[in-house]
Amino acid sequence: MSLKTLWRNEPSNLGNLHKDKTGILRHREWRGIADTMYDYYRWLVTWKDIIKMALKAPVSTVRGIASYRWMASYLTAPAWVDRHTEGLRGPQLRITHLHFNMLVKPTTDLINFLLANDRHFHKNPKWADKTVNVDEIFSSEFIAGFPNLRDNHVTTIPIFLTSMVDQNITAPYLDITEGYGVPADVCPLPSAEAGVAINDDYPLVGVCSLTCNMPCDGSIMNSSYIDRRFNIPTQVINVPLRYNGEDVQEYAVDEIKSAIEFVENQTGEKWDWEHFFKAMKQYNKQTEYEIQKWEVNKTDYPQMTGATFWLYRLFYFHISGGMDKRFLKVDKKVNKLMLDAYEKKTKCSKEMRHRAIVWSCPANYYTSLANWLENCWGVNVVMDMETMISYYMYDTDDKESSLQTLAKTLQRTTMRKHTKGGYANVVDELWRSVEEFNADMVIMYDQISCKGMDGLKGIFDDQARERNVSFIWVAQDLMDPRTISRRDMREEINKYMTTVLREEPVDSTLVEFDDTLAW
Repeated sequence: MSLKTLWRNEPSNLGNLHKDKTGILRHREWRGIADTMYDYYRWLVTWKDIIKMALKAPVSTVRGIASYRWMASYLTAPAWVDRHTEGLRGPQLRITHLHFNMLVKPTTDLINFLLANDRHFHKNPKWADKTVNVDEIFSSEFIAGFPNLRDNHVTTIPIFLTSMVDQNITAPYLDITEGYGVPADVCPLPSAEAGVAINDDYPLVGVCSLTCNMPCDGSIMNSSYIDRRFNIPTQVINVPLRYNGEDVQEYAVDEIKSAIEFVENQTGEKWDWEHFFKAMKQYNKQTEYEIQKWEVNKTDYPQMTGATFWLYRLFYFHISGGMDKRFLKVDKKVNKLMLDAYEKKTKCSKEMRHRAIVWSCPANYYTSLANWLENCWGVNVVMDMETMISYYMYDTDDKESSLQTLAKTLQRTTMRKHTKGGYANVVDELWRSVEEFNADMVIMYDQISCKGMDGLKGIFDDQARERNVSFIWVAQDLMDPRTISRRDMREEINKYMTTVLREEPVDSTLVEFDDTLAW
């Protein structure tokens, strides 16, 4: 083995790393001395954060594992990170690990918070009556106006994130909901969330609750199950569906003001403008770093591809609220790495044959599909729909203007910005993104339990042909891998790449494998 190979080994035959069906690594990937040592160090950091969480509240952690079906799934988090770093080298490896560490750290903090304040386990927990429950796609900027309160994104930890870490965790909850009488053709996201409520697997935290009418009717109906389980005062924030027009914004701001008044009445706390503006200054800085990433990815030398982009964006957009300085610290490190690599014209992967845009909602049970695309076929995802959510900046001097921005931000959250509001947001925005990011391919997720994108299938196909853009429909069922497996999703892409584009894979060992039993 040459000195160059020892120091920096190029990815190859990655499929041979995994055991059949389970996807468990036979051994860690050899990336050369420097990258292998860094990767192993970060693997240890992930385990350190998990162990630290358990040691903070050992009794509550043990009771959580014994009581909640979803709790043990988080022990597979190191394998989840491995799936998203496979094949990466140099700055891309470091950028991805830094981002994923900022997914793991706050998650362990949130789990610890929930278990330590769960009324199932404790009679008078410290924060249980100082917590406002909110929907998972609600942004935490709202709670920044209440410095003495915390928010709890009710479904995020028990089911939304666990379904990304462990593909098999949702099946029992879906079966529970269907056994309760809910039809099987409901979107599996709200259906699984309802199953958690029916099974009493939500930690009981919160003095009141804010829910909303998004992203879809299934989620709205699921709110009734959660409301019955928690049995605390609840107020709905009705977010405009046709949100592009300014004529709905006065109404949207009134909904925010009403929610503030509701929380004040339920908690006895008062909205603090000084604390809110301070947090929004940090939020604005995070957004500036985010847009900088987008600008680099528009160039011939993108530096952030794979699934890291949307996973990190989704996470900090909803739970940071401009209050967690750790995110800003990571953003500074990442953007320095990114700009240094861009100036050196560093390639983001072994081979970049296609620049792709991912559109529609990705499958929770297969978040690492974009990494497989890159390693197997040389398809680099340079942008996706869930990254391009609201990027409005807050006015940190004018009160009314800042509330208008908060209202507009809620209108443009995850799973909503491009699926609501009409044709322009769904179709025109896609082609604008394709042009801006110089993409020659679109990966369109066809979520079979949601007919939003499917209703426009003919329009998408016709317009893709007119633009000479490769358009791959990938069927998936969001939270239920039993309906359409990861393997089925890969097969649709394999067929397109071999029969339509007539291409050979970058790594043939990744074309066909079985990961049915993998986490």
